[in-house]
Amino acid sequence: MLGQGKTEWAWETLNRVEQKMEKVSARSAHKIPYTTLDGVHDDRSDDANIAWWTNGFWGGMMWQLYALTGKMQYRQIAEENEQKLDRVLMNYNGLDHDNGFRWLPTAVADYRLTKNPQSKNRGLLAAGNLAGRYNSAGKFIRAWNDWEENTDDHRGWAIIDCMMNLPLLYWAYEETGDPRFRQIAVNHANTAAANFIRPDGSVNHIVEFDFEKGGMIKSYGGQGCGVGSSWTRGQAWGLYGFTLSYLHTGETLYLESARKIADYFVANIPESGLIPVDFCQPQEVTWEDSTAAAIAACGLIELAGAEEKIEKDRENQAEENNYRKHGQESVYRNAALRLLETLALMRVNWNDQEDELLTRCTAAYHDAEHEYSIIYGDYYFLEALMKLTGKELFIW
Repeated sequence: MLGQGKTEWAWETLNRVEQKMEKVSARSAHKIPYTTLDGVHDDRSDDANIAWWTNGFWGGMMWQLYALTGKMQYRQIAEENEQKLDRVLMNYNGLDHDNGFRWLPTAVADYRLTKNPQSKNRGLLAAGNLAGRYNSAGKFIRAWNDWEENTDDHRGWAIIDCMMNLPLLYWAYEETGDPRFRQIAVNHANTAAANFIRPDGSVNHIVEFDFEKGGMIKSYGGQGCGVGSSWTRGQAWGLYGFTLSYLHTGETLYLESARKIADYFVANIPESGLIPVDFCQPQEVTWEDSTAAAIAACGLIELAGAEEKIEKDRENQAEENNYRKHGQESVYRNAALRLLETLALMRVNWNDQEDELLTRCTAAYHDAEHEYSIIYGDYYFLEALMKLTGKELFIW
């Protein structure tokens, strides 16, 4: 649990975010932003970009802020974002392993708050499509599509990011009672635990499986700096994703997997508290990814909460045991606070005349562009603060 000083800090920071976002959301009300150009949100809601994988995070921010404040401005923007994504539900080529990122923060969030039947329908359509990507031989959910000529053959590819999309299937199971949704999610999580996590707790970004017979073939460097490296956002996806699978299933394997990844991440946080694009990048490369810090903070907070619940249950069962000293702060929670406080102090743009929150975000190590604003960084920074204050709308 947070001490009084940390709780006050979390509330003060969350209030600063909301004050800025009230102005930002008014300016970007009819957009679905991904990044900013000279402090102004771009817009990915046109036909060419509507299927972009990050297009649920703006709506997710609006639902979180609506849950916090009750201001209709946020709800109306979130509903518009959700409705715009209907064009993707009717575009087979636009649907992929990231359906959870699009419809959990939009349609499912809407349904959790309002019980809108149309939102439930959208979420179930997206979940059905995600389940349809399941490869029964390899027991994994396939990443990406191969609609363009001269693209890689992705039929056997899976990525660590998909761990964060599994909650769409857990939700669909909870809503329908159809065990296939849960079975697919669990099978993919088991495959990921066995093939993505290395002995030291670092993770692969991409693993290729034999799509006919199953079994791992090899791993790829993906968005990190190379094969065998440690792309920090991938670490964060794995940390948070396995924690979520544990919360949905209670399976100890997922808790152990989350702990292993978290221990590696925490041990590699630089003295500055600022997260690089890859923990293995050369010393002379200084590129950062603030999104990895924000996502990891969310995962660490949830992991800390899960462990605190376990300890409480143990104490209730046997009051005389001493598994953990009373009042001892969680290592994971402390690490999350360190990441968030560093971001708030050094990597948040508090100027309410500019649209971004987090600065120095990077999508991939080998991209031509680095260190710019990215909407999911803003979303997870907000979500982490909502967790700390107990005000989060849980959408995963």
